[in-house]
Formats: sequence, structure tokens, C-alpha cells
Amino acid sequence: MTVPSTLTNRLHALLMRLYPDHDTEEVTARVVEAFWPEGTDPRGRARKPGNQLWSQKDALLITYGDSLIDGVYKPLDLLRDFLGQHLKGVVNGVHILPFFPFTSDDGFAVTDYRKVNPSLGDWPDIQRIASEWDLASDLVLNHVSSQGTWFNAYRQGQKPYDGFFFEASPEDDLSMVVRPRTTPLLQEVETANGVKNVWCTFSHDQIDLNFKNPEVLYEIIRIIRLHIEMGVKIVRLDAVAFVWKQPGTTCIHLPQTHAIVQLLRVLADFAREPVVLLTETNVPKAENLSYFGQLNEAHWIYNFPLPPLILHAMLSGDAHFLSNWLRSMPPAPHGCAYLNFTASHDGIGMRPAEGLLPDEEIARMISTVQDSGGRASMRALPNGGTSVYELNATFFSALSRTYRGDTANHIARFLCSQTIVMSIEGVPAFYIHAMLGTENDIDGVERRGMNRAINRHRWDYTDLRKRIKDPETPQGQVLPALKERLKLRAKQPAFHPNATNFTLNVDDRVFCVWRQSINREQSIFALHNVSAETVDLPPRALNLIADEDWIDLLSGETLHPEEDGVTLAPYQCRWITNRG
Repeated sequence: MTVPSTLTNRLHALLMRLYPDHDTEEVTARVVEAFWPEGTDPRGRARKPGNQLWSQKDALLITYGDSLIDGVYKPLDLLRDFLGQHLKGVVNGVHILPFFPFTSDDGFAVTDYRKVNPSLGDWPDIQRIASEWDLASDLVLNHVSSQGTWFNAYRQGQKPYDGFFFEASPEDDLSMVVRPRTTPLLQEVETANGVKNVWCTFSHDQIDLNFKNPEVLYEIIRIIRLHIEMGVKIVRLDAVAFVWKQPGTTCIHLPQTHAIVQLLRVLADFAREPVVLLTETNVPKAENLSYFGQLNEAHWIYNFPLPPLILHAMLSGDAHFLSNWLRSMPPAPHGCAYLNFTASHDGIGMRPAEGLLPDEEIARMISTVQDSGGRASMRALPNGGTSVYELNATFFSALSRTYRGDTANHIARFLCSQTIVMSIEGVPAFYIHAMLGTENDIDGVERRGMNRAINRHRWDYTDLRKRIKDPETPQGQVLPALKERLKLRAKQPAFHPNATNFTLNVDDRVFCVWRQSINREQSIFALHNVSAETVDLPPRALNLIADEDWIDLLSGETLHPEEDGVTLAPYQCRWITNRG
């Protein structure tokens, strides 16, 4: 295998920062060997940052491997059937949440990264999906299951696993550690080498790996290579912000953490296969944006403030805070993109709303969602207190009523929220329960004893297909409407993830962005009435190019807004363009 000097030089510089006390030449060689085993080799040159790996045709479905079940066929086969029957030409990618054997947290306590959960299917089922769709998978790289083979080997003192997990002392200064949970950080365990206190950022069934040991890095890189060979294109770095620990610090976003992401980006850039890195960092704006690095970290980052801000706009009927936030957001750097969404398997994160919404608005939003049957999950604060970490509800149910208690126009309100995701700069992603207009699964919460179960319903596939065909059901209304809009979106160059995005002030009840294609040939004025009121925008509210015909893509109507203005019914969306 021929290894370009630029590859080894970049890896060497990063590994010097991570492992200054190790033989960096040897560590570099081991990293290359882990990612390019015998029979594979790197590109001669790194793939340059650019926008060639995505376009306006890109949209993702997010789903568990068993969101669709029928008791007869493998869930992965049902998922493939659903994608083929309902989402061809609608989305081109699918993010299957952890599909590995696990013990808790619905897949995020992995016991074996090299196997597919047999209750879902096997690797050939994954490969069939990957052959037809851009496949995103989870690299749960911060922690593994306490009942997995790695941790069992650690407890028995087997090499190299005896150094795979992060240990600390209760006497260490852990006062500043940022936590997403309220459980104790350290867990005392018996091992062949005596009693140890292992680090558990998320739960006592999820034991944190020790990336200070390069053997851990090698193994994670081997797993990435396996997943790429199985068809994975988008690698989601789950909980990546926490991977490097140093007592006496916050243990989040440490420089070594960024160095690990940069190292994985080097490997992706030299991979012959197209690989997109997506970081999962549910944190405030500046911290989240830091994972773009200097065009040398993530290709995509989640736009985490979107869910709470869109939720607030739709509940309050006021897009003021949403517009202000988007106006202050920088365009994604060249070769990078935002991933936009409202709903996810984890609920609606509230930390990204900090500093963007007043405390009283956050409190009102929490109260309204709880009035609709939602729940709230808490996190521990360094001072010993707690605060709401996320709201647990399906996004559909969260929008079932407004601040005023209005339950009318529920479907239109929800469709407006999802259309905003399609309209702004970035790649849109839709959790399956948003695509289907799924309501809160209260029975699931009571049965499983966890708040997040409210948003993790498993549909009986036979029943779901009947509902999709019935226009009286939410599924029969939401899915067809979203499909129609996504198909339209895929044809518009102005909706390229990196096309110009400019926020316009037209009315606080209307969220409005101007998109312009990269070649400047198409403009789209995307307007979204977030209120229950009819809004009349005066002539000249939009800065339209004169002497061109303007068409609303969503209604097919020819408009003359420079003469007549624009009217939006409650929760109506308009995509006004100069290209039909």
C-alpha cells in the first residue's frame, strides 16, 4: 500500500497532540493500518472541501430499525418496503438509529459494534438498504454497554481491554463536569485488578471509553472501516463532545476531542468511498458551531436550536425569536452544511434555546407541551440543582395546541413547522414520527418507565398502511403533504443546502427567508405564517426582481406581489419563485 506523505503528516501532527508520550510514528502507522487494512488503500490526494457530496435533492429519514413491525417479517425488510413504497423521490437518505445488539437506551448502550441486532435483521439487510439509499449510522464512540464483551474483558483484566475504560477517583475535582443526566458520574465496580471507579456520563449501563489509550482509537477506527464496507456513507458521531475527560475541567469540547474529530476527517478525506461526518452535539450555538473547525472537522452539524425555536414560533404565533436567531447564524463554511430538523428520537432539546429565548418564554413553552401530554427530562447542574434538559413529546403532539389553548388548525400548524425545515439553508431531516404525524405514546411511557418512549412508538405496519390510505387520519394527511413538498423542493436549485439564505423582516407572524441558487439564476421567497391569523403583506414587502413572473410553487398560483401584496391564510406557507 502506498501512503501519501500528506496523509501521514496530517495524522502525525494530530496524534502528537493526543499521545505525546507515545511513539507517534508507530501510532500513525497503526491508525493507517486500522482504516486501510490489507486490500484497501487511500486516495493519492485528500478530497478538497466542497459542496459536491450533497445537493437540494438530499433529505434524510431518521428512524429506528424497528419503528415498523408486523410480527412476521424482519423490521429492516419492512423499513426497506416503506422507503420504496412511500419515499422514493422524497428522501434519498436514511439514518437508522443504532442497529447493533444493546442492553439499554434503545440502542445507545452497544454490546457489539460488529453485529446487527438479530431482532432487526443482519448485515445483508443493512447492505440492501445502503445500495438504494444514502445510509447514515451511529458511531456510539463515547461509551459501551456495561454488559458487553469489552467491559466484561476489562473486569477480568484481559488485555488490551484492561485499559479501555476511563477511571477516576471520587477525590478528583469533578465539580465542573457538564452532565446531560442526574445519575452519579462514577460507578464502583469489582475487577481482577481491584475496585475501580469508572466514568459514566450517561448511565451506569453506559461506561465511557478511555481515548487516552490509543488502543481504543484503533478499535473505533476499525469499526468505522467495517461500517463503510457495509455501505454506510454518513457517520454520525454520537455524544462526541464528551469523549475526552480531564478531571478539574468541564470534560466537554476539550481540545483533544476536537483533535479526534479532525483525525477522523483526515481519514474521511483520504477515503476512496464518499464519507460524510456528522457530529451530534446538543449544546448552545457557539459550542455547536465549533465542530465545523477550520473546514477540518465535521462536514455536517445539527442545527440544534431549530426544534425549540420552531416550536416556540408555532405555539406563540410569533416568529420574532426564530428570525433573530437565523439572522445571526453564519452561513455554513465552504464544504460544510447544517442538518435541519425539528423532531428526533431524543425529544426536543432545551439547552440550545439558552440565551435565545427568555426564561419566561421557555417556561411557557414547557407548560404548553405538558398540557398536551408531553413530559420533561432533567439534567444535573454543577451547583447541585436541576433544569429541563429536553421536552419529551412527538413534535406532532407538541403542536396540538397553542399558548392560547387553540387546538384548531393542528395539521396546518404542523405542516408549517416542517416546511420551515425544508426552506432554510442546510440538509433537511425528518424523524419517522414527524413524517407520519404520530401522536404521543403515553402507553409506551407507562409500560417502559422512561419519558423518551413517548416519541418512540412502534407502528404495526399493516395498521399504518391502512391509516396512510385514509385521508381522515393524521397519517393520511401529513405524509402525502410532506411528500409533495419535498418532491418540489428537490427540483429547486435555490434550496441547495449552501445556497444563499437571507432572513427578511416582513411581519412578526411570518417567518420569511430569501434563498438564491449558487448560480444566482433562481430566487425563492419562502414565507411561513406561524400564526392562526390571516396576514396581508403590503406591496413591495418582498424585494422582487422586476419584469419577471413569480409563481407560488406550493399553490401553483401566479402572483404579482409588487402590485397586490401577498396574503397568507393561518399557517399557510408560500414558496414564491421566478422559476416555475
